[in-house]
Amino acid sequence: MQAGEAGAKPVQGAALPLDNVVNLRDLGGLATRDGRRVRAGKLFRSGNPACASAADLALLRALRLDMVIDFRSSGEKSPQERAFGEAFRWVATPVLEGSMSMAELMPRMLGGSPAQMEAFMLEVYGDFPRKYQAAFGGFLKAAEAGGNLLYHCTAGKDRTGFASLLLLAGLGVDADAIMANYLASNHWNRDFNARMSARAAEGGVDPEVMRPLLEVKAAYLEASLHAIERDYGGMPAYLADVLAVDVRRLREAYLAE
Repeated sequence: MQAGEAGAKPVQGAALPLDNVVNLRDLGGLATRDGRRVRAGKLFRSGNPACASAADLALLRALRLDMVIDFRSSGEKSPQERAFGEAFRWVATPVLEGSMSMAELMPRMLGGSPAQMEAFMLEVYGDFPRKYQAAFGGFLKAAEAGGNLLYHCTAGKDRTGFASLLLLAGLGVDADAIMANYLASNHWNRDFNARMSARAAEGGVDPEVMRPLLEVKAAYLEASLHAIERDYGGMPAYLADVLAVDVRRLREAYLAE
C-alpha cells in the first residue's frame, strides 16, 4: 500500500455533503481484484451522524438504513443525540472505551510531543485487531445480513477506518484502493480538523501536537496490517478464523457483477 499526501484530493468514494455530519461516504463503486464493484447505496462510513440537522436527517432517511453502528464509547456521546437514536436502529459497539475521550486525551496532548502522539496512534492501530475482535467481528457479522449499513465513530477515520479495512478486504477490494479510501479522510475532514485544532489551541494544546490525532497516515493502517500478518497469519486467516466472517455472504450481498 502506498502513502498519500494528507491534503490530496481523493479519487475514490462518493461523498455525501451534509450540514453537520463529516466524512460521510458511500463505498459503492470501489473495484475488487476480480473485476467486480461494491454496490452503491448499501455501505456508508462517516463521522458522528447524531447531531444531524433536519436536512441531514432527511438525506439519511432517504438512504433507507437498516442499521447504524456506532464505535464510540459512552463518554463521547451527549444527551442531544437522543433524537437520532429514535429515528434509526442505532447499535452501540464501543471501541477504545475511555481512550478517546477529551478527559483522557487532553493531558496527553498538554504534556506530549508530536512524536509521542504519533506513537500513541500507532499503538492504537496495533491494538485494533488484538483487543477489539468482539466489536469488529460483530460489525462484520451484522454486515453479513446484507442490509443498508452506516457505521461511524467521531470523525469517521480511525475506528471507522479499521472497520473499512476489514470490510473492504473481505469484499476483495484491491489493497491500494483500500488505502486510498482510508487516506481520503484527510480531505473530507479538513474543515473539521481545523475547527478541532483551533478549539484545542484555546485550551493550550500545540496544534502540531494534536495533528497526529486528527490526521490519518498510511503508517497507522499499516500498523494494523502488520499486527494481523504477524499475529494471525494474514487477513484471510484473521477474517475467517479469528472473526468467523463468511466472506462469501458479504460478497453476495454487496458486490455487483
